[in-house]
Amino acid sequence: MSITSLEKDYDNLSLDITLDFAHPVEQVWQLWADPRKLERWWGPPTYPATVKEHDLTPGGTVGYFMTGPEGDTHHGYWNVTAVNEGKSFEFVDGFAHEDGTPDETLPTTSMVVEMYEHGGGTRVEMRSSFDTREQMDQLVEMGMVEGIQQAASQMDAILAG
Repeated sequence: MSITSLEKDYDNLSLDITLDFAHPVEQVWQLWADPRKLERWWGPPTYPATVKEHDLTPGGTVGYFMTGPEGDTHHGYWNVTAVNEGKSFEFVDGFAHEDGTPDETLPTTSMVVEMYEHGGGTRVEMRSSFDTREQMDQLVEMGMVEGIQQAASQMDAILAG
């Protein structure tokens, strides 16, 4: 697995993940930039993602849903706030209703993804930031940490082709 660290930082209300890959930055960037690659890893193996909308530009939206083992669907969205092509991007990640509108009863997280050359490959640093400790606790209790670990564990196979 490519996860080299995963830290819950309750003082700064963040979840920090570092991943290392033996592949060039341009190839790793495609894990987010290509919607077909994104849907192969964004959801945990038992909750595969389907990307319905993919606009990875500032002001753009990525809309998706995950399908559970019983056929249940869980919708989400990213509101993209910044992109530095091939290097970094930022977005607000939230839950959505089936029609794609935000589910305001559940918290959102602000996410920053940065990638750069490191050790002959690529290092990716992902930070999810929460507005409050209660929101962080709620999402951690809902399985966010385990879900990210399971989802990220699928990245190496995609990069290997």
